[in-house]
Amino acid sequence: MFKKIATLIAVIAFAASMTACKKSGSKADFKIGIVTPSLSASEEEFRAADALNKKYPGMVRHIILPDNFSKEQETGITQIASLGDDKEIKAIVISAGNSGILPAIQKVKEKRPDMIFVTTPIWDDPDMMSKYVDLSLDTDWVRRGESIPEKAKKMGAKTFIHYSFPTHIAKEVISKRKDKMKETCARIGLNFVEVLTPDPQAGSNRQAMLQFLNEDIPRQIQKYGKDTAVFGTNCPMQDVIIAKALELKFIMAEQCCPTPLQGFPAAMGLEIKPEESMDFAKINKMISEKAKAAGVTGRLSTWPISVSIFLPTFGFEAAKAAIEKKIDLKNIEQVKALAKDVAGVNVTFNPMKPGMTNYYLIIIDSIIY
Repeated sequence: MFKKIATLIAVIAFAASMTACKKSGSKADFKIGIVTPSLSASEEEFRAADALNKKYPGMVRHIILPDNFSKEQETGITQIASLGDDKEIKAIVISAGNSGILPAIQKVKEKRPDMIFVTTPIWDDPDMMSKYVDLSLDTDWVRRGESIPEKAKKMGAKTFIHYSFPTHIAKEVISKRKDKMKETCARIGLNFVEVLTPDPQAGSNRQAMLQFLNEDIPRQIQKYGKDTAVFGTNCPMQDVIIAKALELKFIMAEQCCPTPLQGFPAAMGLEIKPEESMDFAKINKMISEKAKAAGVTGRLSTWPISVSIFLPTFGFEAAKAAIEKKIDLKNIEQVKALAKDVAGVNVTFNPMKPGMTNYYLIIIDSIIY
């Protein structure tokens, strides 16, 4: 499953599709609505929609949800429902990471039962979503509790250290992932070590947590050796973890949110221009060069593209292909093939629940720098 630096070649297809802005030769006879948060609320999802608009001029209608969706839910529902009034729109892709969006989908389906819906993701009731949404996608956050330790062992780890703090580990998904990590480590023969940091959400500030990491990681590496994989559950932890990995040569198999854009730019001092932010072939090459210079080739890994860019991009391409009768969204093999074309690497799809054929949780194959 896991690929070395050769993965860079594979992701060129994705980078080219997002940065070359190759435009179709003729105007499409349909439109696709895409719904995202604002640039300030979720830059990657917003930029993915913007890139699609440039790639397919005249085909995309981009709706931007209110920043405070929970308080302006009716406004958001009205925005999404309005897409159903445009007869040229044949599909709607919603990449919002919010709950409370299903009523908008139901309203459109009442008027336009033929409207194709792809969500990437929304967080309403899965059973209800499966009745109205043609294809629902999200990251397989809990199953990563298995895939990350397995990858760490393949990278040479003998010990797996899990950093978190009490209010974070109390969250259901994070707790389940930790339990899965512990269970997987026991199964594959990794020593699992849990360390709690000062809690930035319960009295301590973020700096106290980061200072603890700066001081504790060297102690743990001295105790367990360099063949130790370090994982942190909180996004601000990643800058410190990757910087320490460059210094101490331990293994960083994956961040809490797997993307070349988390932790690596700050820790490595990468200068990424805004127009290069989705050129993952270039970014991954920069990371590989920095890893080599630091003597940690084979010790750092992540997903080769950001899932927050992949999901809306793939969702749009899947909806487009379905409109054009090139794929059947209920044919998972066809969906997987298209996902590989978009991502440049294999993408694993697991049903949200047994028997579900239109709601999948995904894991993207990794790059090891």
